[in-house]
Amino acid sequence: MDINRPANVSFFDFIGGVQLLQGEDTRTAMPVILIGICVSGAVGNLLVLLIFIRDFRNGKGSEVKALLASLASTDLVILLLCAPVRAITYYKQSWTLGSFVCSTTDWFQHSCVVAKTLILAATTRAKHTLVPSTGSGSFSGPTWIHGALAFIWIVSMMFPLPQMLFAALVPHGRDKICVSEMPVCASDFMSLFYKIYPTATFVVPVIFTLAYYTKTLHAAVNHEPSPQHQSKVTLVLLCLSGALGLMLLPEWGTFTWIRLGYNKPPVGLIIFAQVFLYACSSLSPVVLMTMYDDVRQGLIAIWFIATCRGSKQLPNNNTTKKNKKCTKTEGNGAEVGANAVANAVSGGDTEKEKTIPDVEHFWTGRRNTQIEEEQDPVPWEREEKML
Repeated sequence: MDINRPANVSFFDFIGGVQLLQGEDTRTAMPVILIGICVSGAVGNLLVLLIFIRDFRNGKGSEVKALLASLASTDLVILLLCAPVRAITYYKQSWTLGSFVCSTTDWFQHSCVVAKTLILAATTRAKHTLVPSTGSGSFSGPTWIHGALAFIWIVSMMFPLPQMLFAALVPHGRDKICVSEMPVCASDFMSLFYKIYPTATFVVPVIFTLAYYTKTLHAAVNHEPSPQHQSKVTLVLLCLSGALGLMLLPEWGTFTWIRLGYNKPPVGLIIFAQVFLYACSSLSPVVLMTMYDDVRQGLIAIWFIATCRGSKQLPNNNTTKKNKKCTKTEGNGAEVGANAVANAVSGGDTEKEKTIPDVEHFWTGRRNTQIEEEQDPVPWEREEKML
């Protein structure tokens, strides 16, 4: 990745993954590692989302679950949209995805990373009480959650704008590379900005979240020898915040190191930081599935439904067919009419409150009515009785 920095720029860095790497081992190993992280992480986050959706539909949702569902959605977006770009870049060793992706890839990834940190910080205000669900199956969360998520995403997309402004597609021999070039005239302002940006979007939220949950958990354990459900959720959120802070620290460290104009960090450290960024999105569902009781129980329920649904439906279908057959073959016309009326009374939610006439009494009366021989519509039944 040896390339000379132009004289009129204050820093020069690759966008969308390290390019111009030498060696077939890196070209093969990095895409395989990133694809493996993407597949495992995407499956885990999808399961977490399904579990939370199921909880909300069953009236077991909470503010914390709503924010954790947003966190899982953000991790899913990072794994499905950001990581494949790096895998392709490492495989091609140059840029082949066009100028639009070059301009937006780092901006979009940083927006998602900042949103993750701020969403975890917002969970400190969330309650663990259940959120009531509506009759249609959807849930009605508090208004502040929607406002907080909208504010978080607006801030997350505004802060990384320089990643988009300074991105450029530069020819390099017969190939092209995607780089970030900051002109010297903007170096003073951007130097101040790149000190505020990581501090406001990573350092302060992570420290605040860790301190809050540590204090909350310590108070709960001291006052309650056997921690309740809320203490367990606090421990889960503390572990999530700690894992996010540790695994994103290399990425933010190398990012600030390069932008502040110091010597370029080693290539191995840059690659290591990028792998840890995506591994962080794959680790979050693992923490939730192993430590969060509601998620673990939901996972067991989904597994049970997926494995036992086929065996449960078969007997029910056979029973239904037998019931239909019995309804058609047993009894005379009067009994069939009575059964039809009984089924109409018991079936259908829309007809439960309607008053149905006493038709069953009519059929019962008709059942005992004597029919003359010349008016008998089924004479063969009479012949069988005579025999």
